[in-house]
Amino acid sequence: MSVNLTQVPGVTVAGLPGFGKTSLINRLLSDWAPSPAVQFACADGKVSAAYEGDYADWVQRMFAFVGDDLEEANKLFRHLVELRRARSASVRQVLGVKSMWDVGPSENWPLVVLIVDEAHTYFRDHKGSDQQTKKLAALAAENARLVEDLVKKGRSVGLLTILTTQKSTGDAIPTFIRDVCPVGLSFAQKTAEAAVAALGEEIREWPDANPINLQDPTYVGVASMNHQSQPGFTRIRTPYVPDAEAAHVAEQTANLTADPSALLEAFLGLPMADVNLTKLDA
Repeated sequence: MSVNLTQVPGVTVAGLPGFGKTSLINRLLSDWAPSPAVQFACADGKVSAAYEGDYADWVQRMFAFVGDDLEEANKLFRHLVELRRARSASVRQVLGVKSMWDVGPSENWPLVVLIVDEAHTYFRDHKGSDQQTKKLAALAAENARLVEDLVKKGRSVGLLTILTTQKSTGDAIPTFIRDVCPVGLSFAQKTAEAAVAALGEEIREWPDANPINLQDPTYVGVASMNHQSQPGFTRIRTPYVPDAEAAHVAEQTANLTADPSALLEAFLGLPMADVNLTKLDA
């Protein structure tokens, strides 16, 4: 079974380490990278620099990448919200439709995929009264607000946010973000509570699909999924992509990388900051 991500603004991916979260993203990148109609950005909370982590080969096919620095992540999320606003203001002028999905993504108006890996890194509540802790707490709160904007308002203009974490509890992915993501996937989980956090209370009524039954090594790469377009839950298996093959795809498609903001500015002939409904309708 395949996962249809058309018209989907947000996806959550949960599961124990080593059971398939990174492989899922690796396969998605491998499938979509050959198209100039898809552009990628990534915030990876597991590393401080790209060369340390799972996306070392993929960075060349990404128009933006940040590690675990909350301030750098904040800049990326803010940039993407500015892009979302500019696209919302200009979609009718540029595409002639209200929703990008009426015509589909293109090289000049690509689907923008934001991967937020180990999402809890960017959202967790920092406790303390010292100035540094207060600064981190403020950044985490704003990061959550910015990503909420992307998920709630990004669908019609072609922004897709994929958030991964081990347990998608409210402290890892705030519920006001998690609960508006139409697609949820979970690889193996140890507890019923973790399964419910990832997939909702209804998963208790679908024991055959419950991810607590996926802890055996034979289920590496298998996830339980819910989707807004169908009732209940189903299992999917992520096809494995060898690291060497993924690196080859990244290298061969690196020339397709483009910043969607620059593409929009080039078409409109003005900076994103100047794009607004009044000017475009004038």
